[in-house]
Amino acid sequence: MASYGTDEGFTTWLAEQGYTLPDGAPTSAVLRARGTAYVDGYEAYWTGTRTDGVAQELAWPRTAATMNCTVAIADDVIPPAVVTATYRAAWLEAQTPGVLIGSAGNAGSRVRRQKVESIEREFFDDGKAEVGSGPSFIDSQIDGLLSAFICDGKDGPFLWTLGN
Repeated sequence: MASYGTDEGFTTWLAEQGYTLPDGAPTSAVLRARGTAYVDGYEAYWTGTRTDGVAQELAWPRTAATMNCTVAIADDVIPPAVVTATYRAAWLEAQTPGVLIGSAGNAGSRVRRQKVESIEREFFDDGKAEVGSGPSFIDSQIDGLLSAFICDGKDGPFLWTLGN
C-alpha cells in the first residue's frame, strides 16, 4: 500500500519529537500505512478531488484543493501537514495498537457509569460511532493539522470538532 512520507522521514520526525517506538512495534512502513489510512479518513471533508480520480490510491495530491479556504494547493502537492499527521497517527498506533480503528478498548461500546469501591463517576455517552460518519477523533494535533483543508461551503474555514 502507498503511504504518506517515508520511513526515513518518520524516523527523523520521531527523533525531533523526542519519541521512540515501543519494543515489538510493527515496522515503520506498517505504521505509516495505518497512519495513512486514518488520515485519508478525513477525505470526505477536504476541498478538491483526487488529481488522478478513482485510480489514485491515496487522497493526496488533490485538484482544486485549498488551504484555509483561500490558498490554492498545486495539483501535484502533498501538504507537509498531511505527512506530519500521518507520522503522528503512526506513532499513536505504535503506542496503543488499534487506536486508529477504535479497537484499543472495548470496540463499539463506551463506559457510561463506573464504580470502583466507594468512588463512582458517570460519563456523557454520545453513542457509538457510525460507519461513514468520518474518522473518530483521537488526537487534537492530527485534527488541527488536517483542518486547514476543510471548508464549510461558504468560503470560510469550517469550525470542526469531532465527538469522542
